Amino acid sequence: MQNLRRRKPDRPEEVTRPEKARGERKGDGEDGSKKKGNGKRWSCIDNCCWLIGLICSIWWLLLFLYKAMPSSLPQYVTEAITGPLPDPPGEKLRKEGLNAAHPVIFVPGIVTAGLELWEGKPCAEDLFRKRLWGGTFGDVYKRPLCWVEHMSLNNETGLDPIGIRVRSVPGLVAADYFAPGYFVWAVLIANLARIGYEEKNMHMASYDWRLSFQHTEVRDHTLSRMKSTIELMVATNGGKKAVIVPHSMGVLYFLHFMKWVEAPAPMGGGGGSDWCAKHIKAVMNIGGPFLGVPKAVPGLLSAEARDIAVARAIAPGVLDNDIFHLQTLQHVMRMTRTWDATMSMIPKGGNAIWGDLDWSPEEGYSPSKKKKDENLTVSRNNEVGPEDPKRKKVNYGRMISFGNDVAEASQSDIKRIDFRGAVKGSNVANTTCRDVWTEYHDMGVGGVKAVADYKAYTADDVLDLLHFVAPKMMARGDAQFSYGIADDLNDLKYQHYKYWSNPLETKLPDAPEMEIFSLYGVGIPTERAYVYRVTPYADCSIPFQINISANVDEEGSCLRDGVFLVDGDETVPVLSSGYMCAKGWRGKTKYNPSGIQTYIREYDHAPPANFLEGRGTQSGAHVDIMGNFALIEDVMRVAAGQTGKDLGGDRVYSDIFKWAEKINLKL
Repeated sequence: MQNLRRRKPDRPEEVTRPEKARGERKGDGEDGSKKKGNGKRWSCIDNCCWLIGLICSIWWLLLFLYKAMPSSLPQYVTEAITGPLPDPPGEKLRKEGLNAAHPVIFVPGIVTAGLELWEGKPCAEDLFRKRLWGGTFGDVYKRPLCWVEHMSLNNETGLDPIGIRVRSVPGLVAADYFAPGYFVWAVLIANLARIGYEEKNMHMASYDWRLSFQHTEVRDHTLSRMKSTIELMVATNGGKKAVIVPHSMGVLYFLHFMKWVEAPAPMGGGGGSDWCAKHIKAVMNIGGPFLGVPKAVPGLLSAEARDIAVARAIAPGVLDNDIFHLQTLQHVMRMTRTWDATMSMIPKGGNAIWGDLDWSPEEGYSPSKKKKDENLTVSRNNEVGPEDPKRKKVNYGRMISFGNDVAEASQSDIKRIDFRGAVKGSNVANTTCRDVWTEYHDMGVGGVKAVADYKAYTADDVLDLLHFVAPKMMARGDAQFSYGIADDLNDLKYQHYKYWSNPLETKLPDAPEMEIFSLYGVGIPTERAYVYRVTPYADCSIPFQINISANVDEEGSCLRDGVFLVDGDETVPVLSSGYMCAKGWRGKTKYNPSGIQTYIREYDHAPPANFLEGRGTQSGAHVDIMGNFALIEDVMRVAAGQTGKDLGGDRVYSDIFKWAEKINLKL
């Protein structure tokens, strides 16, 4: 009988097995949660793993089907939905009988050209000649702090840090695609190839866009190599002059080049005063920030623009907190403040161009205003109807306002305390931040308060603001760039290279047969002025942020997410892209003494009708415009031998001529 008795368990867990088994049969835990096989709880991690696996499986299936389908199928589907597609510009011009004529030189802008590693620290020993910028950006995720270190320049010299050499990628592949599937120059290159262009008459003048323009020559001899390449291509193409096509900051870079190439050595290239007249047919500037971009100011002040500010609001804390030991915006600021080229895009011309506390050229702009007819060509005497008197005045001249009430108040109601003599360093915050917090660490609470107490900053004030918050950065910038307006261009000081990329402080070359085009998109709200707020001064945070909560709900408002918007290409306002060709260089002026012909060609933005159209063939956006068929056709016609008059002269949709007339400069 004793043998038939259940043996008393020695371990307590044996008592629970029958109970556990009964619990499994019920299928529910005591807390009512579901269980899955072998008594394991179906957790959130399981759900996430299954979801990721499902997404990956679907992705690979779609990718397989895409690779397996006939190459003509996507076009067939697109045409079935949207109708027959127009011929690409290259095919259209080939049918017209146009062929390659003048050699073409592309000059990429900031961030769109690839950079590769030639020497690095141990953390990057397997990355020799691999792209650190452009391509897949895989190493950003694998080793972010190592990547930031190698993409940064020396904060004192603006050149290579010790033991690191990052250089521009050579050839057309440097900027044909920024990342897989994201074109920059590829569409233009492909269309030029249709009329006979290839590498013997088409060249990408890539350079390290992080460096100041003169430093690209000091370190890499990039300007000298561009000079030699243009001379060679002109000589090997029957003496036909080159057509230069710069984009974005490349516009300023080539403006610097035109002065450098004619200036005597050692500061210049020694080409002589007629070099440009002998070698350049036309300069076709795409999206040129001739007078700078307001967007550069928040980039240098708080490492953000409108898109970053919106992302910060959607995911609060992600960009500001120490996530995986990576304080994102602080590291971005530490890196980008070593890129001297960013300072080339600080607004130029001061209040005379951009306006003061109560005036700006773009007063009365309405983002909902009806566009002019798509095919309308407007002369420089274009007349625009009266402004709407009921519309609330926007003070675009206040490039930065601390508080929406300051942005809207009358000048007499703004009580400002000058920040320029404020004492820095009182009550310094967390001292563990020096590796990520650059020069804000030295400002202290007193310096931050002084900046906010000044209330409103015009273009003139912004320069002093940047000197106050980032003196080391601006000391380098002052040695490389200038932002003023020349009183007397014959003054010998303007022979220094720091003035050469500012169209308001330099002359165009003596080349009356050369043409200059300004090609840019319009019809997209573009950043022009900002509403800021002071953030809590702790935990290494950047003390200033765009105040995304500043909004006006009424229809047609220019204020969205703390940013005042104006007409442009989403990055560069019309005023910056168009003023020089509309007025500053129009005819014989002190900036254009030989009377080089200038033309404005605007492209009214039309987004793609559906996702099958990709980024669209009528886009006016700052980078997407590189795939705009009308722009590509204009460039190709000039390359094939036509002139600005053959294109039809100016084509204008914006109010650029009206705004240019409001700017009172002696020309």
